Amino acid sequence: MNSSHYDTRTIPFRTADGLTLSVTNLRGPTPPTRSPVLLVHGAGVRGNIFNAPVETTIIDALLAAGFDVWLENWRASIDFPLCDWTLDQAAVYDHPAAVQTVLRETGAETIKAIIHCQGSTSFTMSALAGLVPQVDTIVSNAVSLHPIVPPLSRLKLRLAVPLLSRLMRSMNPGWGDETPRGLPRLLALLTRATHRECDNTACRLVSFTYGAGAPALWEHDNLNEETHARFIQAEFGHVPLSFFRHIRACEAAGHLVSLQTHGTLPRDFTAQPPQTDARWTFFAGRENKCFLPESQAASFAWFDRHAPGKHGLQILPGYSHLDMFMGKSAARDVFPRMIAALS
Repeated sequence: MNSSHYDTRTIPFRTADGLTLSVTNLRGPTPPTRSPVLLVHGAGVRGNIFNAPVETTIIDALLAAGFDVWLENWRASIDFPLCDWTLDQAAVYDHPAAVQTVLRETGAETIKAIIHCQGSTSFTMSALAGLVPQVDTIVSNAVSLHPIVPPLSRLKLRLAVPLLSRLMRSMNPGWGDETPRGLPRLLALLTRATHRECDNTACRLVSFTYGAGAPALWEHDNLNEETHARFIQAEFGHVPLSFFRHIRACEAAGHLVSLQTHGTLPRDFTAQPPQTDARWTFFAGRENKCFLPESQAASFAWFDRHAPGKHGLQILPGYSHLDMFMGKSAARDVFPRMIAALS
């Protein structure tokens, strides 16, 4: 299916703390025959990250399988002005409101979700706190309850984040070769000097910002030329250092913790049984250098202890982090597995 042929409808919603966010419904030529599926993006990108310039996207695959596809743009989306968000805020205010909006618009009683990276960690917080009980099936990619990172990333979180937080508000890999003067320009020069894996500055800044690899979020061989040359720079943008301070606390604890409970979240998300009946399938690329695949293995083990045999784990060789969705062969290697997990 050509992605330009989607019929799209965007529905804004207002969060309890005053932000206007949105969900977008995408329809193909055939009306959906199966339940709504909400796709939740990660940090510093937007819902369109699921619409890479490949022959078949995850959106195409879901529509072909009969699902009603919805993209959530939560407060981390680069479609909205930069704000100093935390996972707590997204868990309490964004995802429950997005789920309610889809339920209201579709008339469905339950929905399914595919959640990625920090969309996954924050949505996991919502689910474990019992805030999205209408979501009955969840496919989580890359990280969820246990953020486990490579040693270099741990060092960056514990040393570089506190320093950079005093000097700048956010990072933006989408600057590419147009990085502003001052500290951002210095960081870009440092990145170009230390990341020699390709000549795409945006790609190299993504690796500097989000991981410890070269590259950190994909295997270059998995991306087609258009994705690597243009899509990356267009789809990556501002990410506040407030988020990195939160994920640093979670990484140090070994699992998700809240910085501010907002009256509804537990401090420690492993200290009580999950307040959700959803069936989870945890996906990870074996080559992931942002969050190690052990992250999802640990989360699966925790869920499996609470409900033996109910949940699933799939670690895919040859894949990393975002190439699970953006990869030129993901329609063959990844999407059928995710659709089977939803089914």
